[in-house]
Amino acid sequence: MKISFVSSTIILWHLLAPIAAVAEEVKLPTKEQLASDNKMFLTLATKALHWREPQEPFHIAGQLYFVGTKGLSSFLFKTTDGLILLNTGDPTSGPTIEASIRKLGFDPRDVKVMINGHGHSDHAGGFAYLKRLSKAQLAIMEGDVAMIQDGGKSDFHYGHDWQIMGQDPVQVDRILRDGDRVTLGDVTLTAYSTPGHTRGSTTWVTQLVEGGKAYSVVFPDGAGFNPGYKLSGEKADYPGIGQDYRKTHHFLEMLKPDMWFGFHTEYFDMEGKFSRMTEEGPSVWVDPEGYRQFVASKKRAFEDEVDLEMGAKPKKEPDL
Repeated sequence: MKISFVSSTIILWHLLAPIAAVAEEVKLPTKEQLASDNKMFLTLATKALHWREPQEPFHIAGQLYFVGTKGLSSFLFKTTDGLILLNTGDPTSGPTIEASIRKLGFDPRDVKVMINGHGHSDHAGGFAYLKRLSKAQLAIMEGDVAMIQDGGKSDFHYGHDWQIMGQDPVQVDRILRDGDRVTLGDVTLTAYSTPGHTRGSTTWVTQLVEGGKAYSVVFPDGAGFNPGYKLSGEKADYPGIGQDYRKTHHFLEMLKPDMWFGFHTEYFDMEGKFSRMTEEGPSVWVDPEGYRQFVASKKRAFEDEVDLEMGAKPKKEPDL
């Protein structure tokens, strides 16, 4: 099984395991502890999943570039009328993304539109900094507008702990709804509402042309859940969250992209594919089977978690 198809929680768990093997006195936190201690979870995830580790920016294909870190994805589209930025990183990411854009030879002040997958701080944390820098229009799906504008206080799961899990508030300029299009120059992205992970989780669909060939491209979001989420019954994080997840999984299953990119880099094996780019070129990103497995893994993890909430016995975690 490829590492990119395993949930971030399980990846984090296995990355921490060698620490305990080297030093017996170091005990891994339980999943319950990770769910109840957001500061611990953020600290461990930031280090183990390389959220703040710089990644040399690079051209992917067509008008698409990568300007994120080794662990968190941020994508840049070069258009005839300026730049579109899709996602940032955590609240420290603004200057890093700014530097990456400059390394590619672009001016960060030419970012005209910013969009995202969802409003958690590990993806929306840099918007305030970059909006001050570029004066870009910020376009957000309706369900996440409040949490972007209040810094995370209205998040259905983390709102009570916004001082740890939130980010600087930022004004939303355009409210998106399912099927809306964002166009700048010769680039158009379509926003699809795929709630679950947050109420406003957004999957983006576009097309890239490389070497005279057109590729369908998907940036999926909304399908996964974090430690401590309640997905069913009277204790569900919000009424209808289970139905939202199932609708999202079904919608994502119906998409058939050539290329796809997740907002955590391990989802789409960025490290492995990037290492093969020199030999394989942009075609290394063509991975329809990887997308199918990614969506299937998210759907399976969700149903397994619902089963646990309903009293089923835990299943053995998959080997990496």
